[in-house]
Amino acid sequence: MQSAQILSSVITQKELMIQPNAPRFMREGDEIIFTAKVSNLTDNTINGKASLELYDAFTMKSVNAEFENNNNFVDFSATKKGSTGVSWKLKVPEGIDAIVYKVRAASEAFTDGEENAIPILSNRILVTESLPLWVRGNQAKTFSFDRLIASGKSSTIRNQSLTLEYTSNPAWYAVQALPYMMEYPYECAEQVFSRYYSNSIAYHIANSNPEIKRVFDSWKNNPSSLTSNLEKNQELKQLLLEETPWVLQAQNETERKKRVALLFDMNKMDNELKTALNKLEKMQLPNGGWPWFNGYSDDRYITQYIVTGMAHLKQLGVLDESDEKLNRMLNNAIQYCNARMLEDYNNLIKYKVDLEKHVPSNLTLQYLYGASYFDNNKLNLNIEQQKAADYYRGQIKKFWTSYSLYEKGMIALVMSRSNETTIASAVVKSLKEYSLSSEEMGMYWKDNIAGYYWYQAPIETHALMIEVFGEVTKDAKAVEDLKVWLLRQKQTTDWKTTRATAEACYALLLRGTDLLADKELAMITVGRLLVKPESVEAGTGYFKTNWLGNNFNADFGKVSVTPSANNSLSYGAMYWQYFEDIDKVTASNNNLQINKQLFLNQNTATGPVIKPITDNTELAVGDLITVRIEIRVDRNMEYVHMKDMRASGFEPVNVLSTYKYQGGLGYYEATGDAATNFFISYLTKGTYVFEYKLRATHSGNFSNGITTIQCMYAPEFTSHSEGVRVKIK
Repeated sequence: MQSAQILSSVITQKELMIQPNAPRFMREGDEIIFTAKVSNLTDNTINGKASLELYDAFTMKSVNAEFENNNNFVDFSATKKGSTGVSWKLKVPEGIDAIVYKVRAASEAFTDGEENAIPILSNRILVTESLPLWVRGNQAKTFSFDRLIASGKSSTIRNQSLTLEYTSNPAWYAVQALPYMMEYPYECAEQVFSRYYSNSIAYHIANSNPEIKRVFDSWKNNPSSLTSNLEKNQELKQLLLEETPWVLQAQNETERKKRVALLFDMNKMDNELKTALNKLEKMQLPNGGWPWFNGYSDDRYITQYIVTGMAHLKQLGVLDESDEKLNRMLNNAIQYCNARMLEDYNNLIKYKVDLEKHVPSNLTLQYLYGASYFDNNKLNLNIEQQKAADYYRGQIKKFWTSYSLYEKGMIALVMSRSNETTIASAVVKSLKEYSLSSEEMGMYWKDNIAGYYWYQAPIETHALMIEVFGEVTKDAKAVEDLKVWLLRQKQTTDWKTTRATAEACYALLLRGTDLLADKELAMITVGRLLVKPESVEAGTGYFKTNWLGNNFNADFGKVSVTPSANNSLSYGAMYWQYFEDIDKVTASNNNLQINKQLFLNQNTATGPVIKPITDNTELAVGDLITVRIEIRVDRNMEYVHMKDMRASGFEPVNVLSTYKYQGGLGYYEATGDAATNFFISYLTKGTYVFEYKLRATHSGNFSNGITTIQCMYAPEFTSHSEGVRVKIK
């Protein structure tokens, strides 16, 4: 090549070659047939010997005896231009972390060899069991950690740690979410108003009670109080956050929480309020409407959203109604909304729509809902506008059953504020009949699911229902049950949008500041021990304590919680971590249920079929295996990680990590050497099935590991399958 000669062909080859078929890893306790292929590229038959030598990767001392590799020399005979297989039976011992193997083939004339390393995984696994704790106000409760209580039945379990964490006043998480609205990066009218909204609430909270001011000062001096839920409890999570796709999300949420102390700086709040109000004033068009972004025409939904938000601040007693600029902007916006409502009514007449059968649009309903917060003097309707408004109220009264859940909530409030108490009560009665209730989850609706439109938003809808039941029927129990659901959602998910955060904060703070001023902690007894935490997070009352090694026993599985009388809900969890042989791990069963099965793919006369693999199923090298994992989840969760371990005798068919979508669920599938990881950003309530294929590549007796699943946002929601073994001929 140095002389740049052009050759017709170049062939490079070794007359005798040995190619090992090594597994990606080995696991302690496995039995495996280590195979290699000897290739003969000559025109004659080659006879010789092949050998396998094993060494400790760290000391390079021979470990043939430990692996029971006693007959490490085997004879081979390779025909001309042919190949043959050689194999060694190995039994993987304990206590060796990695090995170096050397395979060699030698005849009288030729030799060849290869050397490489193989990691050895422990057959013992650190298992995390969890017991979610949740208690409603004024209700002491006793929990039984059955798996911990029964742990004495296994002679191979070794306790690692027992951790208790608890949040006595989760309503403070709403306050910690306020900076998200304040610092959303886009300069549209909705986001500018969200900044005004969050700063108004923050200003009001900070001035309402000196005890609350103390909480903010504590946060400022203790940054760990403002750590993202994704970053908390790393030792309890199956996968370190740095190994997940959500590390940036955790950083964003942590930074957002750290800015809470900055948010509640009085001078900054006053300045932010004025800045946001000035921006809203500049964005408002001459006709009184607001565009989405500068340069757009007026947007009716955005304008009505801002007017309704102002009304919410008024309802909370937060709106500064003496501010002339604010009053001028609000009056102009109300007149704009009045005009657009009348325009819709005139179009019905112009285009000869049957007024008796017309069902008002959701935008008209949004207008009536926003207008219901203001008296006649503030609305200042002329005769034609009053006639149109009365017509629309009459139509929604007639057709209220045809509206969605969110729209029915608005109708109930509109009717109640119009003194149509009979209809308002009927709507609320219907809403209650279609609701579901449970001691753990509170009150909620099965059909409250996300959609494409602004009135199909679960958090916003639920927040509206708190207002409905509190105002229309003054059902205090229903309000508390509804708040339970809202706080339970915050436990396992993050409020995603500025609108959802705003509405959730409004709903939780409707009851006043007493909820936030409560500083009483829940009283918790573990076994016979009264828990006295060393440090408690101000506001939320969050604390964490743990016991290591032999400092706890099965009696600690009895947990009693007596909450503060002023809170509608408090929650936490107990985590038990222990080492156990993988094959002896039994399946757990809680809010996250998981079931794993292996199936053998077979071709039959009627087509391909799959058969469940049992103890009697005979597998052979080359068989195609389908892994089927079924999970059931009883609530919406975010940032869910599932890890499926596999036997060293299996090789994944799909080796490329990629995003997938199947069965209505999007997830990222990452294939690793010893396991396949699934990352699910958002997991809605329901049942899901995951499938992927493996190929049997080695004979032997293998541990197939377990499958684990965990909500990274709330690690107390975790589960795992049982450990099984597979045999391959």
